[in-house]
This record gives sequence, structure tokens and C-alpha cells, in this order.
Amino acid sequence: MKLFFGQIFPEIQIDSDEQQHITKVLRMREGEEIFVTDGNGNIANGNLVFEGKKVSLNISEIKENLPGFSPKLHIAIAPTKNIDRIEFFVEKAVEMGISEISLILTEKTERKNINIDKLRKQAIAASKQSLRFHFPKVNDLTRFSDFIKNLDSGNSFVAHCNENLERINLNDIPNLESCTFLIGPEGDFSDKEIKLLADKGIKAVSLGNQRLRTETAGVFVAAWNYNKMF
Repeated sequence: MKLFFGQIFPEIQIDSDEQQHITKVLRMREGEEIFVTDGNGNIANGNLVFEGKKVSLNISEIKENLPGFSPKLHIAIAPTKNIDRIEFFVEKAVEMGISEISLILTEKTERKNINIDKLRKQAIAASKQSLRFHFPKVNDLTRFSDFIKNLDSGNSFVAHCNENLERINLNDIPNLESCTFLIGPEGDFSDKEIKLLADKGIKAVSLGNQRLRTETAGVFVAAWNYNKMF
């Protein structure tokens, strides 16, 4: 399946960047079959039509409201100093079906600025690569204090490295339709932040005996959730 991003309703329009990719990079020919998704669970397939520089689709079929992934996973993660590491996390987590990603600014977060648009494009690319028809939401960088205001303690968890505090095993978390995981920066969450989460009734979780890098912890949780989808 050759999957591309575009608009399905009210009419099918292949994204302009995708049109250039089709003609200048892939050098596809008129009549070749492709699939187009809007990332909202809708997909169309048909044959390519070239009209000058414009690429359109001679529609064969449209499928609407295809089922998404379950259970849904939202990871709130502090951006790493080395941006390549958080980009790696986004790519792999998207491939494993994550529903939502939030970038959080904690007390120990070293990177204060991040190109969210670039991460969103990477999420779309990873979605197409893994044949996802529901693209994940990638949120703007948000302060930790603002992010935790609306957390539901019933389905929210934090992975921190403080061994002196009570932490449950990851596999002891009950099956939930959706859950949110907070993952801290290099240097972990501060004691103050951990206390704020505990005061809100958000359970701490251990990811094992090894100390994991920020992006590794994110991928680990994404893989844990991915395993629950089958």
C-alpha cells in the first residue's frame, strides 16, 4: 500500500508536499494506484491523475470511520537536550500506535524551545510508514504546572526514578480504555513535582531495575501499550 496524506471530505485533495513527493521523488506515473488518508480514520484509494503540476485521484473507493487503536495512550514527556532523541521517541511511539504526545516543560528541562511543526510532520511520516489511518495528536510545549491541572488520577501515571518512594509495577496497572503517562527529563522530575503529582493521587510506576534515558522510557511505555492492542 502506497499511503499518502490529504483531505478526504468534502473532496479529495492530496497534500501539496505529498504531490511534490509523488512527482519529484518517487517519480510515479499516471494511473498508478495510491491510498490517501486524512489521519482521522478515513481513507480513499484510486489511480493517479496528472494535470500539469497538480496531482489528483481518480477515486475507486472511500472507507469512512475506520477503527482506531485501543487502548489509547497519551505520553507527556520532557524534551531532551539533544533533539534527535525526542525525534526518535516520536517516530517509534507513533509506529506503535500512540494516540497523543505532549511536550512538558519541567523544572529540570534543559531545552526550552522546540519545533513542534517539525515533530508533527515526523508524526505524519511515521503514521504513513506504519499504515496508520488515525494520526496522533502532538501538542504544543506546555508547562508542567499547567499540564497537570486537568489530569485524571484514575488513569494517569508518572514514571520517575526515586527508589525511596512507593512505585507500582508497570504490569500491575489494570486494563484501561485510555491512560496518560508522564516521563521526566534528564535528571528526572524534581521532588516538588513528584509531590504535586502524589498530592493529586497520581500513582508512580517503576519501569524496571535499569535507569532508562528519557526517550527510552517513552518508547518502553509505548511498546507496553502496543502489546495490549492484540
